[in-house]
Amino acid sequence: MPRWLDPSWRVAVFAMDVAPRALTDNARMTQPSPNATPQLTWADELGTEHQARWRSEAGVAPPKRVQLVDDTLSADSAYRLACEGTALLWQGDFHNARLLLQALTRRLDKRRKAAVAPVFPDAFHQHRMALAQRARVLGQVLVPLDAGYQVLLRRGPAVRAACEEAWGKADGPVVVSLRELLGLVGAHEWRRKGVPLAALGGAHIHPHYGVFSPVRGEYVQLVADAPLPAACTTDAPAWDIGTGTGVLAAVLAQRGLRQVLAIDQDPRAVACATDNLKRLGLLRQVKVLAGDLFPQGQAALILCNPPWVPAKPSAPIEHAVYDPDSRMLRGFLTGLKAHLAPGGEGWLILSDLAEHLKLRPREQLLGWMADAGLQVLGRLDAQPTHRKAQDADDPLHAARAAEVTSLWRLGAA
Repeated sequence: MPRWLDPSWRVAVFAMDVAPRALTDNARMTQPSPNATPQLTWADELGTEHQARWRSEAGVAPPKRVQLVDDTLSADSAYRLACEGTALLWQGDFHNARLLLQALTRRLDKRRKAAVAPVFPDAFHQHRMALAQRARVLGQVLVPLDAGYQVLLRRGPAVRAACEEAWGKADGPVVVSLRELLGLVGAHEWRRKGVPLAALGGAHIHPHYGVFSPVRGEYVQLVADAPLPAACTTDAPAWDIGTGTGVLAAVLAQRGLRQVLAIDQDPRAVACATDNLKRLGLLRQVKVLAGDLFPQGQAALILCNPPWVPAKPSAPIEHAVYDPDSRMLRGFLTGLKAHLAPGGEGWLILSDLAEHLKLRPREQLLGWMADAGLQVLGRLDAQPTHRKAQDADDPLHAARAAEVTSLWRLGAA
């Protein structure tokens, strides 16, 4: 058993008042079969080797250098070590670890604000590079969990429910970055409390870990307000492509549609949408299906809210924001006409943020629509209401402030 899993050893560690432990160069990722679970291996100050499962949602490899540290480590020293690529396996008080993470964040954000270029698309690319560097450095602060997802630190919070929602049942000791663990706890709270939406009469949507939360209520309201096509009778099929939390399928069902199909290729999204539609009592009207883009057949209304920015995601959660080469957007437009029932409409929910970031011109979007044999029947627009649109310190503020979210009503040309 690793020593930090022994309660008596934990008490002894907390009682010691010593300098941070020496760097252990033999911390490494073990190299079993390619499909094996990643493991973090390190040695303590006595040379005893320890191992635990390594968790990273973004698929980051276990760090090769690990230093055991505690409350005596200064923020400046931690910042230097983290920037050099040394992971800091925390052995002190949990709340002090959070304070250290906040101190590192302030240092990184100060550098990030000074580094971003003033023009697009350079500002966007530099912003993403800065965020990647920020995530790498902040991800170097690590915390140990035992085989029951208990934080093995003084004043460690109860995180078992949050971990099980994200990872499933525990299968052994775990080491995870503190930043990621706090993200799990935050996601657990979002799921527990839910997000109230005016478009659903104030009902709540409960996002699961790894599924994008509908905090941008303006696009949900557009679906609630858009006029239904004449072909979209109560019993006509309607599809929600890339349903996520199921929020837009729920809006269609609450508008009286009784044959809604909610589709997503992400197992977490399928489970999340099913849970939300069950909570709302709408599973008789909405069927949730695992799949990529269109199912077989045709529908009178086909709705899609693809990721809005054509860029490569760096973590699974970012698939809801970034669409490499506009793959999902172009796939939806290309296949829409063949799946529309006579007189049906496709509703494309899309922000023009990519246009303001100089990543995709409006002419290109209109060209894809025309090439797919589609015509624009109408468009509803909404201004952003999220706080970043009013944050002048945000590196992308100029683009966010000018952003408009639209519901494009598309029909066969």
